[in-house]
Amino acid sequence: MNYTVTLQPAGRSFVVEGEEAMLAAAIREGIGLPYGCRDGACGSCKSRLLQGRVVHGEHQAKALSRAEEEAGLILTCCAHPQTDCLVEARSVPGAGEFPVLKFPTRVISIERAAPDVAILKLQLPANQNLQYRAGQYIEFILRDGARRSYSMATAPHKVGQPPAIELHLRHLPGGLFTDAVFSTLKAKDILRAEGPYGSFFLREESDKPIVLLASGTGLAPVKAIVEQLQHLGSTRPVTLYWGVRRRADLYLHDWCERVAAELPSLRYVPVLSDALPEDDWHGRTGFVHRAVMADCPDLARHQVYACGLPVMVEAAQRDFVAQCRLPADEFYADTFTSEADKHGQP
Repeated sequence: MNYTVTLQPAGRSFVVEGEEAMLAAAIREGIGLPYGCRDGACGSCKSRLLQGRVVHGEHQAKALSRAEEEAGLILTCCAHPQTDCLVEARSVPGAGEFPVLKFPTRVISIERAAPDVAILKLQLPANQNLQYRAGQYIEFILRDGARRSYSMATAPHKVGQPPAIELHLRHLPGGLFTDAVFSTLKAKDILRAEGPYGSFFLREESDKPIVLLASGTGLAPVKAIVEQLQHLGSTRPVTLYWGVRRRADLYLHDWCERVAAELPSLRYVPVLSDALPEDDWHGRTGFVHRAVMADCPDLARHQVYACGLPVMVEAAQRDFVAQCRLPADEFYADTFTSEADKHGQP
């Protein structure tokens, strides 16, 4: 059965075919909805069902609790309509603007930027014009059909000729994909990918000051956004907070310092959560989102772009809105959920 979903307040409609999830149908139709993981783990696609009935696929309770579901909230990424539906959802201008493509990529290089971080550079097909917004991600399609998502750390204007992009990967021991990247993957290997995906990208129409908040390899899409700001010649005040555990984890520290020197409106604040004496660290310490709160106790006129581990993103969203007056709709996030996170494993 096919069902029609109508979005409010946008008034746009699209058809969900067969066993499709609502979000998958919207992406196919080029309709911009907010989303992140597409796996029921992050909650970014949470919307309100005004009319109709849906059945949810597997999802995490932290993304949508039983109480929220009973109150009429749904996750469009795993909600399967059983009737025509009317849904209240934020429209995301620019999301869905570019077609989602399947394409082969060739490994150019794998650089060990830190003991557990690799910078993967990939060549794109010259005859297939991948268009995307800085901050979006691609998915690798593995041989068994499994998928792994990684944000592009390259702004679109820097793709170059021949076209190439950069990804930042943290090694998760036992990880189906990252174990291979850190052991057997080599230059010239071919990887199958699909994209672009995600609603985490710069809202260029705004002139509000920006807080860029990254933990670990959450720097990747933030790096692309900084490059985009440079490309636009933006004068919006921007502060980049990058939280890691140890000094060695600041794998692009020199790049961050250099771009802050090149872009007068950008300030860079690295924060270590577990600094040890041998780090010889004299900078900020503690939780990275707390550093933001100390510097910016009033975020009422700001935009925040947060990317990284779920615990950081969730704490930042909660505390910035509750304690720093950040408007809830000016918090944009990309939560890096691992396969263990998606399946509720410790």
